[in-house]
Amino acid sequence: MTDYTIIAELIGRMHDARVLCVGDVMLDRFVIGAVNRVSPEAPIPVLEVKDEAAMIGGAGNVVRNVVAFGASATLVSIVGDDAAGDELSALLAATSGATARLLRVKGRRTTIKTRFMTGGQQLLRADYEAESPLTDEVREKLFALASEALTDCGAIVLSDYGKGVLDSDLIRDLIALARNAGKPVIVDPKGTDYGIYRGATLLTPNRNELREASGMSVDGDESIVIASRHIMAKCGVEGVLATRSEEGMTLVEEDAVNHLPARSRAVFDVSGAGDTVAAAMTTGLALGASSSVAANFANVAAGVAVGKVGTAAAYASEIIAAMHEAEFSTGEAKISTSASARDRVEGWRRQGRRIGFTNGCFDLLHPGHISLLNQARGACDFLIVGLNSDESVRRLKGENRPAQTESGRASVLASLAAVDMVVIFAEDTPLEVINTLRPDILVKGQDYAVEDVVGAKEVQSWGGTVVLAEILDGHSTTETLRRMTR
Repeated sequence: MTDYTIIAELIGRMHDARVLCVGDVMLDRFVIGAVNRVSPEAPIPVLEVKDEAAMIGGAGNVVRNVVAFGASATLVSIVGDDAAGDELSALLAATSGATARLLRVKGRRTTIKTRFMTGGQQLLRADYEAESPLTDEVREKLFALASEALTDCGAIVLSDYGKGVLDSDLIRDLIALARNAGKPVIVDPKGTDYGIYRGATLLTPNRNELREASGMSVDGDESIVIASRHIMAKCGVEGVLATRSEEGMTLVEEDAVNHLPARSRAVFDVSGAGDTVAAAMTTGLALGASSSVAANFANVAAGVAVGKVGTAAAYASEIIAAMHEAEFSTGEAKISTSASARDRVEGWRRQGRRIGFTNGCFDLLHPGHISLLNQARGACDFLIVGLNSDESVRRLKGENRPAQTESGRASVLASLAAVDMVVIFAEDTPLEVINTLRPDILVKGQDYAVEDVVGAKEVQSWGGTVVLAEILDGHSTTETLRRMTR
């Protein structure tokens, strides 16, 4: 079997997997804008804020990745009794496939990382962090929640960001709990004392973390293996999956070494890549895959994640496309689900790009369509086309339509240079997709009045604009089909 076949089969079984994640959850905020001047008050840039976004970070990003693969996840963690804790709870509650068991601790601050972005680059990061250690009472409650959740989970991942949730006592007890239940324990480690993870199945340090924890050189394949084996022997763990940025990954176990070349074709942001690796490795092992298959899956998933901006998740459809890239055309790679599109759009937005949206059935592509799409693309930096599904077209146009299937229509649209993404929707209108993606520019033909355009009110409410494109006369799919059937 090829790597593609093996991983496609693994993804096909994702609905059977459930992962327990215990660790530091945090709120990732992004403030996006433009810098056009220096402050008269001090020699610092002035960020003119254009947009703001918030997402689940830390251990929560591990959970986001697990559910993006198509599996289910339970998160056990702590938040403060504050507004940020409320926001995190709401975001997790809205994450399909995720179950959050959060302890609200009075007097404790929820961890927030706020990144100020311009032109796709970070200008400044401001952190709000909890610093107090766990009390015995809180530790016992966390362990009880994890113990109960582990019953239904195939593996556990400890996501250690050093914010106080995973102290050495809780780590020891959780590892013992999982091993006694015969379930693998994957640790995304922090600090330099990996001895606190004794008994773990696998650690997933990056190259710098491996260097600091081992005190050894990590330059080149041989050095990575030596440093990993040193950690394994000294700290009593079964294996190390060392992530090596542009050099890929190395999986070191007692009787095997597997060097995996990097999969990403373009690296935009490594934020959260370690979360993707830990999530993929844990999910693969939860399904009973071998460590080498799980590592291969993690490698491909990480390649997808670093091709996005911000703490992004790797979706199953994107992983399949990345694995099968030799057989997938560039056009087909543009076709996206609504959930996957949301992450890609957030990445574009953090680069300071304007997002455009138009929609239609696009049954038989004609010059009028091309003109509309080119005008739409000219009004924005990235153009998303919402495409009615076959069932939706049938309801709108009649039982004899569409003339082409949704996959055929999507492929034709995606092959156009003017189109950056195609999202198929099953509803009669694109309102749900528009509310999910929040485009800056909404484009329809001049045969509509602005007030009649679906989504116009919503786009204008968040500061976007509606553009009415010029219509080429004499072009109609219905008329073309009528002439063909005469």
